[in-house]
Amino acid sequence: MIKAPIDLQDLRRRLYIKAKTEPSWRFWGIYVHICKMETLHEAFTLAKANNGAPGIDGVTFEAIEAQGTERFLEQIRNELVQRTYVPLPARRREIPKDGGKVRVLSIPAIRDRVVQGALKLILEPIFEADFQPGSYGYRPKRTAHEAISQVAQGIVRQKTRIIDIDLKGYFDNVRQDLLLAKVAQRVNDDQVMHLLKLILRANGKRGVPQGGVISPVLSNLYLNEVDRMLERAKEHTRRGTYTGIEYARYADDLVVLIGADKSHDWLLAAIARRLREEFAKLKVEINEEKSRIVDLGRGESFGFLGFDFRRIRSRRGVWRAQYTPKLKKRTALLRQLKMIFHRFRSQPLNRVVELINPILRGWVAYFAVGHSGRCFDFVKDWVEMRALRHLRRARGRRGFGWDRRSRRMLYDTVGLFKGYRVRYRMG
Repeated sequence: MIKAPIDLQDLRRRLYIKAKTEPSWRFWGIYVHICKMETLHEAFTLAKANNGAPGIDGVTFEAIEAQGTERFLEQIRNELVQRTYVPLPARRREIPKDGGKVRVLSIPAIRDRVVQGALKLILEPIFEADFQPGSYGYRPKRTAHEAISQVAQGIVRQKTRIIDIDLKGYFDNVRQDLLLAKVAQRVNDDQVMHLLKLILRANGKRGVPQGGVISPVLSNLYLNEVDRMLERAKEHTRRGTYTGIEYARYADDLVVLIGADKSHDWLLAAIARRLREEFAKLKVEINEEKSRIVDLGRGESFGFLGFDFRRIRSRRGVWRAQYTPKLKKRTALLRQLKMIFHRFRSQPLNRVVELINPILRGWVAYFAVGHSGRCFDFVKDWVEMRALRHLRRARGRRGFGWDRRSRRMLYDTVGLFKGYRVRYRMG
């Protein structure tokens, strides 16, 4: 979980243990912990560490610290204690997605990020005790790579029929009344419920804002019953260490893997039906165009968290999972780098390298698992080509100057990113 001051760590640990040992317990008297200066200080520290943009009020962390952080937090505490706190509407920013679509990101004001962070610090350990093993998105000590590993291992264990579910506008269409009812199953504190309702309603009567500090916990809670249904199905099909199904969910991305044996035909139909029933209860719409059933045994493939998954035979004749970066992810990266090279074509290469290195480092760090070697080689060659062309244009020359010495110079002298290495393969 989040590394907090000792007293706050102890409180979060006790909340988690209580919630884990007593699944039906409803917590009361926790609002006072949200209002504590210790909790608000930790929430401010975490918000500052994320270094996000200012909200609709334009207030920055620098301005807050110039006026005095203690004074800023004391004002928030007084508003919470006196119940006069009213969140500001989040600033909306459109983030381009594949296919010309956009994702609307909500950027709360810093004061609202602090309040949401304090609320998360207290509520997160309670709901973490209820979350299921197959849920990986935005949870403490859980990563997308672990979800990818879970899928790869399922394929190795002959679970080759895949139910690939895509949810339509999930975050924007969460029913707030249903969500609040789920929170109330664990929280018996009117002040906490009122604060949470204020936060949700600040951005409309439907959905949870993408970008909100508390949103990841709430979005996982909303789909927790789906995870529970899948866990029950796993136990129902368990034979020793083997189960007829496996699943991995990362936020609204869900894949279910079903055993290849014909005896599991009924299971494939039953799970598909039960998923639709659970999503219907939540009023969550399935994107039929993108959702499908895939059979890896017939050479088909599916996508999950930016990777394309297939099943292939190894050189020793053993079936294994192969997962590589999606072509559209590579294309999006190269398009972004191309724009930087073009925009700064009159600047020294060192300036361009300063801009593209963080992008390359982050992209490679995420995709440095599985079978990304060929993709990395392609990206590396493309970047080298662009960098060499940039150098020769600056000197009034044509071509690339493509030789071993000039390529070494890009890394040794200019400092171009060179850490293209697959760390490990899962499955």
